[in-house]
Amino acid sequence: MPIDTPALEIRGLRKVYRRGTEALKGIDLTVYPGEFFALLGPNGAGKTTTIGILTSLVTKTDGIIRVFGVDHDKKSAEARALMGIVPQEINFNLFERVADIVVNQAGYYGVPRAIARPRCQRLLEGLDLWPYREAMARTLSGGFKRRLMIARALIHEPRLLILDEPTAGVDVEMRHETWHFLRALNLSGTTIILTTHYLEEAELLCGRLAIIHQGAIVAQGRKRDLLDLLNQQTYILDLFESLATLPDLPIRNIRLLDSHQIEIVIDRNED
Repeated sequence: MPIDTPALEIRGLRKVYRRGTEALKGIDLTVYPGEFFALLGPNGAGKTTTIGILTSLVTKTDGIIRVFGVDHDKKSAEARALMGIVPQEINFNLFERVADIVVNQAGYYGVPRAIARPRCQRLLEGLDLWPYREAMARTLSGGFKRRLMIARALIHEPRLLILDEPTAGVDVEMRHETWHFLRALNLSGTTIILTTHYLEEAELLCGRLAIIHQGAIVAQGRKRDLLDLLNQQTYILDLFESLATLPDLPIRNIRLLDSHQIEIVIDRNED
């Protein structure tokens, strides 16, 4: 394989639903081996549709996808084996033990249980889940359930990890611990693609990013180059205590991202 073969190459990807809604408008995307890449955009922009197509849960209308040079259409099983995908929604059996969820997933990729068990232990330890290995998944907090999905996605040691909004709704401490784990994973050689609507998350973790809006890639490039084009400065305030509604503050552009984060947007020309 040539050294510059992309980890993920998407060309002209379109998705048109039955009633004519065009969710993806011919997007092009290239991610290189070893990158930590962000697909940044608001809810409904097309991020999750793209992930759905990569997992084969959503049928594309048109376009080409290659994973490390492997055609996603012609060799779908081989292409999917190169990826580990963490969806936005919890999708494991809540009445199964934590360790069993991870070990059983390995079987789908032909990984023997004798190899899967120690590999599972390393992953659960790295994600602070080892003390809960015998617990039923339903007893985990929301943040730990998301970590369990990361462990499950990594059990077959994919070369490319794709995460769809992995820290949405997660408290501050757990969010930062997850970031630390993902940084270390990327430094060890795993290519990572992160979809997020948090600018802060993309800015802290990723070297390059693409911005998707209404099903189209509107910008793609190095993080700093794209951020310099913005006419606004965004501040994210992490809250240690949960907040249900915004307090009455004399600030114009402020919104509650989730129960633990407030976003404040300030024009660069503002005093």
